[in-house]
Amino acid sequence: MTVADAIRAATDRLSATSDTARLDAELLMAHALGVSRSEMLLRATDHSEPVAFDALVDRRAAHEPVAYIVGETEFYGLGIAVDPGVLIPRGDSETLIGAAREAFHGREPPSEILDLGTGSGALLIAALSVFPDAFGTATDRSGAVAKSFLANLDRHGDGKGISFVLNDWNRQGWADGLGRFDLILCNPPYVESDAKLDPDVRDHEPASALFAGKDGLDDYRVLVPQVRKLMTENAVAIFEIGATQADSVGEIAQDAGFSVEIRNDLANRPRCAVLR
Repeated sequence: MTVADAIRAATDRLSATSDTARLDAELLMAHALGVSRSEMLLRATDHSEPVAFDALVDRRAAHEPVAYIVGETEFYGLGIAVDPGVLIPRGDSETLIGAAREAFHGREPPSEILDLGTGSGALLIAALSVFPDAFGTATDRSGAVAKSFLANLDRHGDGKGISFVLNDWNRQGWADGLGRFDLILCNPPYVESDAKLDPDVRDHEPASALFAGKDGLDDYRVLVPQVRKLMTENAVAIFEIGATQADSVGEIAQDAGFSVEIRNDLANRPRCAVLR
């Protein structure tokens, strides 16, 4: 079977479990061939199907995310390494980077950036691609993120100042000694504990990065009132939010003394809260 034939067959099989069956099949095939998707489509469609391809399709048919199978995904135009210890970065989260660019347009760029709950480091690395002279600090409560974070630091951190701090914002004194920052980014857990999720997410991505109590607001209640002491005078803190959480997160932030602006994602859904 040729590569093109195998992709068509895999697309038919994966259509039962994926809304992006063709793309999934192409990404898995490119990974099996050890080339980029564009190179595969240009030069390899008439080659013989690689032996490893069927096993990759089996994994995707069992709802394992493509990003975990191939070990990376794209975020803000950057190749980001991921493994099952970290949440897979979504395009929706790029809204935070756009909001950061807007917040610092026409004024001095941030010199210190903090990424709370960094996971793979995608937000921080994307922010440093926009503000290359800044120093970045990443925090996370799980040592399981280290593999992906270090891989991305190796890929994208050349010449950049980046540090990692293992801590948990639910523990007293977690922010002591972190310093003060001009820009704070955070994609906290915000899914309701009883939410019905696709098997790709529910069965494979880390629950600790997803769920935040019955209404999905537990981490905002803990974290938002504490970030003020981490902010410089004209700092901005940007939190990702669920599409139905704008009012609730806005109320938590206003109660903590912040002004709040909501930014929508490309689907025009509320996606981040900008706190000043």
